[in-house]
Amino acid sequence: MGTRTSKRTGVGGMEALDAAAQAFEAGDFDAALAAADRVLTQSRDNLDALHLRATALMELGRLEEAGRAFGAALRVAPEDLEVLLDTADCLICRAGEDREAVEEGLGFCAKGKRLAQKAGDVEVLYEFLVLEGMGLNQVGECRAALESLDAALGHLPSSPDAQVERGFALFELCRFDEAKAALDKVLTEAPDEAWAHQYLGLMAERRGDAKEAQRRFAKAQALAPKEFFPPVELGEAEFDRAVEDAVKALPRHAKQYLDNVTIAVEDLPADEDLLAEDPPLSPSILGVFRGLAVGERSVTNAFDHVPASIVLYQKNLERFARSREELIEQIGITVMHEVGHLMGLDEDDLWQRGLD
Repeated sequence: MGTRTSKRTGVGGMEALDAAAQAFEAGDFDAALAAADRVLTQSRDNLDALHLRATALMELGRLEEAGRAFGAALRVAPEDLEVLLDTADCLICRAGEDREAVEEGLGFCAKGKRLAQKAGDVEVLYEFLVLEGMGLNQVGECRAALESLDAALGHLPSSPDAQVERGFALFELCRFDEAKAALDKVLTEAPDEAWAHQYLGLMAERRGDAKEAQRRFAKAQALAPKEFFPPVELGEAEFDRAVEDAVKALPRHAKQYLDNVTIAVEDLPADEDLLAEDPPLSPSILGVFRGLAVGERSVTNAFDHVPASIVLYQKNLERFARSREELIEQIGITVMHEVGHLMGLDEDDLWQRGLD
């Protein structure tokens, strides 16, 4: 949130709002929140104070309260571009793995884009396009994300944020050569962009260049230790035991579908598995089900003779987890997820069951 001069704030509230804005810019979000609350005790519909309160709560990580605060600001000014932009940012960038929040944020991006285009505000339009690209990548709509990010780069070609996010989209679409070229270009202009190093490491790992992959991963970890961390590595035998334990722990009604189903472990997904779907599967997938779901099999289906199998990808699983306990838990979730596909459940069904 930037500081701004507003005609919506009376003279009596300007000093308190100026103090709040200064505290916010200094990173003292508690003080900014307290000052905004003082203004709102006298003028509960003061848009500047409502907006500042919401962004302070967001920076403090109090996301549920921030969501309500942004809602209060939007009830006062539903077409305010800055409030819409910060609301979308809160939902897309701060809500973690909450798909519903990201989808809600994408709705605000769509509205914000229309209003920014109407107002001729190219700078804010660019910000909405980048946020939209980020959100679309998060929900797996990477082709649409590319369109938004290319539009953003049309307004600001040198933007590292849009360039990095574009590289992510290309990676997720398995367009690895293009992704590498895009992220290499980012590093010529922003050599300390941790996410670019991480994804270049992932692509080096897929190429079998272990030395380059490790160099990139180490660089990303050094630049952003809160984002990137060494994988939790299990030996082959221990990983296999964890998979066996996960199968034993399946509910009885799920185990009955595993007759004649092979369960295997591989390091990383092969290109042919990723490209078997349209759009492609993510290179970071934790597991995959190969074959026909139980309900799709029939005596006349020519593909029924292909044995069904479940594959878990050890390197992706180990990179996903922050602790051994989390890794063991995620192996169990991934086994159940792929058994769900065997049973005929789609991704939406699995998401609703908490198995996405």
